[in-house]
Amino acid sequence: WSFERRGSNLQKAAVLNTVSSRPEIHTKKKKVCVSSSGNPHKKGQSNMDVGGNVGGLIVNNKQRAMLPNKSRGEFVRNQRKDSEGFSESPDLEFEYADTDKWSAELSELYSYTEGPEFLLNRKCFEEEFRIHVSDDKWTELDVSQHRAHAMRLLDGLEVITREKRLKVARAILYMAQGTFAECSSEAEVQQWMRYNIFLLLDVGTFTALVELLNMEVDNSAACSSAVRKPAISLADSTDLRVLLNIMYLMVETIQQEDPADSPEWRATRETFKTELGSPLYNNEPISVMLFGMVTKFCSGHAPHFPMKKVLLLLWKSILFTLGGFEQLQNIKVRKREHLRLPPLPEDSIRVIRSMRAASPPASASDLIEQQQKRARREHKSLTKQDNLDAFNEKDPYKSDDPREDEDDNDDNDNSMEVEPFPMERDEVMPPPIPHPPSERVNFPKGLPWAPKVREKDIEHFLESSRSKFIGYTLGNDTDTVVGLPRPIHESIRTLKQHKYISIAEIQIAKEDEFQKTPLSGGEEDVEMCSTELLYQGILPSLPQYMIALLKILLAAAPTSKAKTDSINILADVLPEEMPTTVLQSMKLGVDVNRHKEIIVKAISAILLLLLKHFKLNHIYQFEYMAQHLVFANCIPLILKFFNQNIMSYITAKNSISVLDFPYCVVHDLPELTAESLEAGDINQFCWRNLFSCINLLRILNKLTKWKHSRTMMLVVFKSAPILKRALKVKQAMMQLYVLKLLKVQTKYLGRQWRKSNMKTMSAIYQKVRHRLNDDWAYGNDLDARPWDFQAEECALRANIERFNSRRYDNNQSNPDFLPVDNCLQSVLGQRVDLPEDFQMNYDLWLEREVFSKPISWEELLQ
Repeated sequence: WSFERRGSNLQKAAVLNTVSSRPEIHTKKKKVCVSSSGNPHKKGQSNMDVGGNVGGLIVNNKQRAMLPNKSRGEFVRNQRKDSEGFSESPDLEFEYADTDKWSAELSELYSYTEGPEFLLNRKCFEEEFRIHVSDDKWTELDVSQHRAHAMRLLDGLEVITREKRLKVARAILYMAQGTFAECSSEAEVQQWMRYNIFLLLDVGTFTALVELLNMEVDNSAACSSAVRKPAISLADSTDLRVLLNIMYLMVETIQQEDPADSPEWRATRETFKTELGSPLYNNEPISVMLFGMVTKFCSGHAPHFPMKKVLLLLWKSILFTLGGFEQLQNIKVRKREHLRLPPLPEDSIRVIRSMRAASPPASASDLIEQQQKRARREHKSLTKQDNLDAFNEKDPYKSDDPREDEDDNDDNDNSMEVEPFPMERDEVMPPPIPHPPSERVNFPKGLPWAPKVREKDIEHFLESSRSKFIGYTLGNDTDTVVGLPRPIHESIRTLKQHKYISIAEIQIAKEDEFQKTPLSGGEEDVEMCSTELLYQGILPSLPQYMIALLKILLAAAPTSKAKTDSINILADVLPEEMPTTVLQSMKLGVDVNRHKEIIVKAISAILLLLLKHFKLNHIYQFEYMAQHLVFANCIPLILKFFNQNIMSYITAKNSISVLDFPYCVVHDLPELTAESLEAGDINQFCWRNLFSCINLLRILNKLTKWKHSRTMMLVVFKSAPILKRALKVKQAMMQLYVLKLLKVQTKYLGRQWRKSNMKTMSAIYQKVRHRLNDDWAYGNDLDARPWDFQAEECALRANIERFNSRRYDNNQSNPDFLPVDNCLQSVLGQRVDLPEDFQMNYDLWLEREVFSKPISWEELLQ
């Protein structure tokens, strides 16, 4: 990067070895456009030197001529490489799924601080095993002996003494961990895990664990002790952690389908799935009990709860009982068939997986931001938008400098004046240099998504056409085209050809019918599926559950600063004795960061799964949850999460692979050093962090879609620069959801923003689904009336309350619609049970209420 002042010896230069692609430099004064290859395109004479980069040094043409041949060749190669559009950051080979690999999901259950407990579990099991069985190995016994010992351990969970109960629970945990001491490889550990866990489920272990967990949750002595403690550590949650570990391992292992599973195991899996989603445990699904633990933790009454394990078990329970994204797609297809709606135009999962990422901006844009601004103020020169965009890296939570805004606007105007629009090509296109035919970029034919049109869009189009050509309107009539010109007929035919009717529209229409005709509408046929049972379970306290989840998400976000009033989410990661050496401190630091990342992953997955399942089950269930998330400030919280160096977060290496389960219990551990901890793993990115980012973007899309008031929140909180920074992540799915969020607010950002961000607009056009009548790029939307925003939310809230009251509130039926008994004989003939004290004092009541009160019979008869 080089910025020079004409007629001056002052040369401002930044020595940046990391820059791999340089944007073109445009100057205002002489209309000179300098490309990265160093060839000026002149609109007048100029003696401006052209900058280049050799080995991290900024050179001009004169300096370049004095370079040795080797350096000059390297300079040319670097320039050619930059011109061809290569980037230092390759595409992230990330495949989005419901969960990570099974081994990764198992390892994330344990913090590294819990490492010594693996041997303690083994010791407890071997002591019980030697007493009751023999000195043989577990892996050498037959099935009947395995079952007998499992039953014996299950009986041991019912003893009164807490220490003995914990010892037996640890022995069961060792079984669930695959009796690893007798295994020689990780695959063998996982094989025995499956066998032991299906055995434990078969003898009824899970039900006993739920009862024990309930008892521990209601243990007031442990809660009050934890509240009084100044610092909470692993030791305060030992019993809860052991129980939650076993339950998580059982749920996570049983939901993993294997083609080699026996028919008995498959039947057991389906039965367990049904039981887990049914109100069999304390008349509520297991997920409702776990939600109760989350709110109790956030209220401060139980600060010792191991919240990471609770959230992981809650996530996996919801995922297992309701189904993942593939199951959601199948349910959607079945529902559309049942409602006799046209099939989906495409499988969204496959389309997203086949998309390619767009090129990210230059990686050094963050580092040179301040120098760019100084150069703009001094020279009014402009750096043209690179690949996706040259990002505005201003912090949206700080006050803006109006002088910088004025400079930016001037520069943006000049950029469009100097560079003609044809230069703004597709976002994956390299700068214009001659290429051999074989090196040309091949673009996909057509757009990835089929366009969609709502019934409302067709109505708007017809109404505007009628008022323009004829001068009258017909309301909701979308069939009458009399008097309209032929091109309008063809437009309407095209719109109707792409009309998409969603399941939500049908559900809203049916609910309106039920509200209008409560008597003649008949009884609603509600399918009691797992989603419906879960909604009924969490409905009374859903607002509190959402607030609690967002509180924990805020505490776990990397952008959050430690505050005295924030909740402590590190209770199940901090050891009793704090580290005394540098190595121990580094290990604990990695453990704490990893712990927070796993919590963010679990909460983001829980919220997204619930939103998607509720939306498919009934739109007003989804709207109820979404509205409470919005009221709890979910939108600014997610924006705050992304207001960081998102590439650093996604490539963070907060893991120590040699300490991950089951590697750590099978292999001899090497000696850890500070260098090995700093190096981290060799992965290109952190799967869980990229997964969390995509989930949070999808949640933000769910909350703001077709909601103009919430879209305005994105604008008010200045989300555009934050979201544009997230486009640096070269992963197609993440970029798609960022572009969707930018698209919905483009109409509110103003003409100047659109003019200076044409590459982003082009990316939106290529990757996001089109709505044929949507003026997203021009700001002419009829629905974008700011004075209707509050009314929109209030009307939605009223509809949600009417839905919940009609379907779930049996005590508050409308008295106007209750049957009335008008027969005198039947009313007087009804038996009325009087209380005993009334019968004993009946004489006194007659005297006080009847005989002693004068009655004017004439007035009564009149």
